Amino acid sequence: MTSSSSQPPAPSGVPAHHRPLRRLTSRGREEAHRVASPLELFFDLCFVVAISQAGAQLVHFLAEGHAGQGILNYAMVFFAIWWAWMNFSWFASAYDNDDVLYRVVTLVQIAGVLVLAAGVSRAFDDHDFLVVWLGYVIMRLAMAAQWLRAARAAEGAERTTALRYALGVLLCQIGWLGLVLLPEPARPWLFLVMVLVELAVPVLAEKDFATSWHPHHIAERYGLFTIIVLGETIAAATVAVKTAVDEHDALGELLPIAAGGLLIVFAAWWIYFVVPIHGRLRYGGQIFLWGYGHYLIFASAAAIGAGLEVAVEQAVGSAHISTTAASAAVTLPTALYLLTVWALHARHFKVGIAQQLVLPVTALLVICCTFLGDWAVLAAGIVSGTAVAVGVTLTARTAARRSAQRAATTT
Repeated sequence: MTSSSSQPPAPSGVPAHHRPLRRLTSRGREEAHRVASPLELFFDLCFVVAISQAGAQLVHFLAEGHAGQGILNYAMVFFAIWWAWMNFSWFASAYDNDDVLYRVVTLVQIAGVLVLAAGVSRAFDDHDFLVVWLGYVIMRLAMAAQWLRAARAAEGAERTTALRYALGVLLCQIGWLGLVLLPEPARPWLFLVMVLVELAVPVLAEKDFATSWHPHHIAERYGLFTIIVLGETIAAATVAVKTAVDEHDALGELLPIAAGGLLIVFAAWWIYFVVPIHGRLRYGGQIFLWGYGHYLIFASAAAIGAGLEVAVEQAVGSAHISTTAASAAVTLPTALYLLTVWALHARHFKVGIAQQLVLPVTALLVICCTFLGDWAVLAAGIVSGTAVAVGVTLTARTAARRSAQRAATTT
């Protein structure tokens, strides 16, 4: 079967997505030219709406000096967004047939994330997770329906896997009710327990049969979502700078933040996409670590944008926190992003101790930039940009040395 974006017409001449119902059978892991479909791209864009809402609330809490509560709420809301996105992406990689029913159920999932986005502010301000829970339930019930449909068309171990997924998703929704019913002090502990339960569902579901996700397609899906999140970071920072310039006429104070933020985002993009990770994606424990670890990549990338907004607000006197605290809102998520990308991507392609140390040392230096006052963000940006330059130089030298060794061997 070919990619959903280029599926051949049915014998009757009717395109795949115009046919009301087809069997939801698994796709081949080795099929060529597998790319993200327009529906998947639309799906990603709608999910970023919810991420934007969570980021805006994080900015408010950080600027008011309530970092602990803001980060906790952000982690909880972001997990709901990311987990629903991730489950759909892996399912689509294995089962997307692009027919009418598949599209309709996917649009229901999109509606769910928009409901969730509408409840983000109430979750942060009033600790009321009812709307967030409702949006999450809509997304997850739709996902369970997709798995039940896949089970109907499957046989043997594959059918068992699909049924395990559906049952696991449905049972988890009962547990998440605690966010609505339990007293507020118990909710963080419930959240921790439910995260572990949710993460266990795919591991248990696929212990006897691995779904046929496509390595290149999955790598592209994760990469596209990274780009969208980084784009949201740039957009949020741009709006913050524009508002500050228009209302406070503080261009001089904001130029270092804007320049440093731009360098950080450029470096974040470069570091993520410098290696072709799809060639290393193989089924097993490592793929779960890679897939789950992207929670930190996505969350920290989005938090960088929130941190830049906080730094802008502090520079113009609108935030009730110190310069060091505002700088930390940028440097800490940047350091987390660098370390996580190194752990999941870059370290597999580094040769020698010098290359391996570039990103960990950069993360440490970025954290040290926190204490440089008004120049902290610019310094962090320069450090991040320098890391890219050093990495490119070391890689080029390694390639040149290997080329010279091959040439010497052949002669």
